[in-house]
Amino acid sequence: MTDQNSFPEPVEGEEPASATDPSTGSGSDSGQPVDGATEDATFIEAEGPDVETSLSDADLSFLEDASSASSSTASDEVLAAERLADLQRVTAEYANYRKRTEANREVERERTVGEVVKVLLPVLDDLDRAEKHGDLGDGPFASIAQKLRGGTERLGLKPFGAAGDAFDPQLHEAIFQQPSADVEVETVADVVETGYYLGSTLLRAAKVVVSTPVSA
Repeated sequence: MTDQNSFPEPVEGEEPASATDPSTGSGSDSGQPVDGATEDATFIEAEGPDVETSLSDADLSFLEDASSASSSTASDEVLAAERLADLQRVTAEYANYRKRTEANREVERERTVGEVVKVLLPVLDDLDRAEKHGDLGDGPFASIAQKLRGGTERLGLKPFGAAGDAFDPQLHEAIFQQPSADVEVETVADVVETGYYLGSTLLRAAKVVVSTPVSA
């Protein structure tokens, strides 16, 4: 009866099968790598430098792309800042132009209206004299005077000058002076012709009689 634990007898002329050496863990008695393992090691060793060179090139390319992108972004920001400065300057210039144009238009309007209103000033003076003498009353001339004065006021005409006002040589034209013990400064005693403003422009100074203080 054959023992199951016994190894088979080697056949004559045949190399016995090598057992695994427990100390080396290798299936070869000589401990040398087999031919296939040697070829794999040689292949890996040959490909190593090529792989490193390829990775190095990719890294350098990435850095160059990043530098180029950063430079492009900085250039775009500078260009945007220049365009914004140009826009702000043009906007400010246009705003100043509009202000000058509107101011000049208002001055021209007042000048034109003033030329028209000056023609009506003698008529307004006659109405004032008639009113002082009581010639207007409640008749038709009173209605005409009211309409004429209302129309000129809508054009911006403003009368000034009244008895009791302090005399101002820039606003009043003194046609007569009379000493008075009742005043301490030069004062308008009577208005001969009313003065007029057109908007902020002095259209005509008021002609007045001035009371002057009596010297001690």
